[in-house]
Amino acid sequence: MPALSTTDVLGYVAMSLTTAAFAPQALHTLRTRDVSGISLAMYAAFTVGVFFWLIYGLLRGDWPIIIGNAITLGLALIILVLKLRYGRHR
Repeated sequence: MPALSTTDVLGYVAMSLTTAAFAPQALHTLRTRDVSGISLAMYAAFTVGVFFWLIYGLLRGDWPIIIGNAITLGLALIILVLKLRYGRHR
């Protein structure tokens, strides 16, 4: 296995921090089902943007981009689905 370059390490650190920062919101939303403070338009646009970042990473073969955006896409989809499901009941 080849050694990681400084650029690779920077990518993995950035991916770890941005993905970890998103996880508490997803967990809180899952636990409380409170989506009142979440903008549907923002999360829809964010989720589509993350999807395209994932495709971009796949096309480039850039693992920090692929891993980070795959995880973030999953978390964003959870929040988006919860917003669609519970946001209409308020």
